Amino acid sequence: MTRSPQVAVIVFPGTWSDRDFAHVAALVGWESRLVWHADGDLGEADAVVLPGGFAHGDHLRTGAIARFSPVMRAVEAFAAAGGPVLGSCNGFQVLTEAGILPGVLLRNDHLEFRCDWQPLRVEPTASPWLSGLEPGETIRLPISHGEGRFYADEATLDRLERDGLVALRYTDEAGSVVPGANPNGSLRSIAAIVNERGNVLGLMPHPERAAESEIGGTDGLRILRALDAWLVAQPAAAERRL
Repeated sequence: MTRSPQVAVIVFPGTWSDRDFAHVAALVGWESRLVWHADGDLGEADAVVLPGGFAHGDHLRTGAIARFSPVMRAVEAFAAAGGPVLGSCNGFQVLTEAGILPGVLLRNDHLEFRCDWQPLRVEPTASPWLSGLEPGETIRLPISHGEGRFYADEATLDRLERDGLVALRYTDEAGSVVPGANPNGSLRSIAAIVNERGNVLGLMPHPERAAESEIGGTDGLRILRALDAWLVAQPAAAERRL
């Protein structure tokens, strides 16, 4: 008898989107397990989520303390083995600080905290997380951050562009990349990136807040459902569900 896909949701001191993701996982038909940052065991996870919040209070730098938590060794190994990992907002910051994704997230260029619905353009990329979205289409996801400005050196930015690792860009409602549509000053309007294998996605917007039409939209649910379809098609994941 098979079991439902299982997602490990990582919880640091200060994390607050963990139960939001657990709720959305149930909508997709997944089982979720909240994993405390001091626990080095992900269990039988088919996917891992690093949710939003303020890991360790962000007292040093966003994600800089969280990268040393014992659970990150397990997350790094899981990602290196090709396991699907999603880091949203603070989770994206943790992934960059841990070196799982390149670049860094800096203070918004206007020094304001922004909380709003944001249009985003889907870029062509080979990632199971975005397989349910069409390249070039515009989606809407909420943002909620004060340190979301993606920064990297020019060589890294050029590599991300060349290798198709930019996943989402900030746009206006018409889907155009223009300076006024960039909510935080991210270089090249980058809102999300993936690693070379496509199994790790880091994004500043919150897909878990866009999973039900009653609260504004379901584009975030499409991202998680795309992964669900991909997991079902993977023999290794199927074996883990026996």
